[in-house]
Amino acid sequence: MGLDMFLKGKMYVSQYTDKELYTKLNAITTEMGFNLPANEIIFEAAYWRKANHIHKWFVEHVQEGVDDCKEYYVSTDILEELVTICEDVLKDHSLAQELLPTESGFFFGSTDYDEYYYADIQDTIEMIKPLIDSKNKKMQEISFYYHSSW
Repeated sequence: MGLDMFLKGKMYVSQYTDKELYTKLNAITTEMGFNLPANEIIFEAAYWRKANHIHKWFVEHVQEGVDDCKEYYVSTDILEELVTICEDVLKDHSLAQELLPTESGFFFGSTDYDEYYYADIQDTIEMIKPLIDSKNKKMQEISFYYHSSW
C-alpha cells in the first residue's frame, strides 16, 4: 500500500492521422481476436511512488484541490510549470517548503526534505522534460492525464 502516481499519455490514431501506426495497431488487435478498430494508444508517461510533494502539486494545480484519485487532464503548459518549479527547488533548496511542500497522508511516505525528496524532484524533471519537447512533433499529438491511488 502507498501513494502511487501516474501520468498517462493518450494519442488518438486514425487511418487519416497516421496510416502506418493505425495499420500496426489494428494488426495487433486483430491478432488478439478483436474485430473492432483500435484508435487510441495509452501509455505510462511517468510514475512516482510516495512523492507526496509532487502529488500535492498536481492536486492543487490540476485537480482544483480535490484529492479523489480520478483522472485529470494535464496540459503541457502545466507540465512545463512543474519542471520549472522542480528546477528552481533543485537550484535553491530553501524554496522547497514554499514551492513544493510535502504533505502527510495515509501511506504517503516521508515528509522530510531529504535526499529522497530531491531525488523525486530530479526524477520528475527527467521524466517530464522529454514529454514537453517542442521539437518532437509526435509529442504534440499526445494528451496527458494524471491520477493517483493509495
